[in-house]
Amino acid sequence: MTPDIILANAKLVLPDETFVGQVVLRGGLIHAIEPGRAIPKGAVDCRGDFLAPGLVELHTDNLERHISPRPKVNWPHKAAIMAHDAELASVGITTVFDAVRVGSITSNSQTGYRKYARALASEILAIGETGVLKISHHLHLRAEICSETLAAELDEFGPEDRIGIVSLMDHTPGQRQFRDEQKFADYLQGKQSLSDAETRVYLDDLKELQARVGTLHEKAAIAAAQRFGATLASHDDTTAEQVAVSQAYGIRLAEFPTTREAAIACKDAGISVIMGAPNLVRGGSHSGNVAAMELAQDGLLDMLSSDYIPASLLMAAVQLGEIWGNMARGLATVSHAPAQGVGLLDRGCLKEGLKADVIRFGIEDSVPVLRGVWAHGRQVA
Repeated sequence: MTPDIILANAKLVLPDETFVGQVVLRGGLIHAIEPGRAIPKGAVDCRGDFLAPGLVELHTDNLERHISPRPKVNWPHKAAIMAHDAELASVGITTVFDAVRVGSITSNSQTGYRKYARALASEILAIGETGVLKISHHLHLRAEICSETLAAELDEFGPEDRIGIVSLMDHTPGQRQFRDEQKFADYLQGKQSLSDAETRVYLDDLKELQARVGTLHEKAAIAAAQRFGATLASHDDTTAEQVAVSQAYGIRLAEFPTTREAAIACKDAGISVIMGAPNLVRGGSHSGNVAAMELAQDGLLDMLSSDYIPASLLMAAVQLGEIWGNMARGLATVSHAPAQGVGLLDRGCLKEGLKADVIRFGIEDSVPVLRGVWAHGRQVA
């Protein structure tokens, strides 16, 4: 049998409290949690560092960055998946829901986007079966409502694919994230070098597409989530009316609401609010939407996602812990709360019998310094 791993003389971060003690890891599980400063023979002396649950990431586009590091570059997928996995492990993330876009526009070669979800999901699952990945991977299907092929692509997946989240993504110009059409136009022109005329045609095409298939695609995504046994999420809710629709659909998670109005409506509807950790670390949204810090101060923030910067997840949680004067509450936004939100009851907190997903870190000038990561009892960083 593998010998016990004893992490001693640490500040243990539990869901509701923090105290000095030790954690014993055995057989991939948390075997014991004991208070006190004792350092048993053979134990790792954590020298007063924090020990917390491994971070649970529900929405990250990081894998896409590894697959396409430059425009028109398609990096070998196995290497990209392994690099993505190693990067997440290195910043304390031990469970990830890899966000994969489902739904394509294939009729326009210049501004469309190709199908890729089924093939990539199969690659992620196959690599996971080999045992070479450091952390636990699940799938998050980002259902693009404003697309041509969403329903058909969803039909390619089934309950065996470990899909944990299906999110409704509606990027139609003039609403939600792109309520300001000019910001969407600027984004497109910066990313795809379109002319003003080409941009206008594309925006009009998206509006027509949403009007034609939007309702059909929402119903298809909701039905697919039920078939997969996945948690249903909304994305970029802006108004109380949109939140009311989300509630009627059975949505449990609201990713990145863009206004305080929407966040309040989510709170009233019992929908958990996820905000971007980069938004909190930077002090505001890069898109001009509501600041995560504002929602945190008003008690309207439940979880954080690293979104496009994996290292931001622990940074933001520590920042919240210091602002709230409660490190347990800050760390819960990136561990216990997201795990509970998607029904992963075997992880997300330091508790006997749960998975031995643990991180060790210190804090220097309010910045976390990661000193160890264990996933299922195995040190991975």
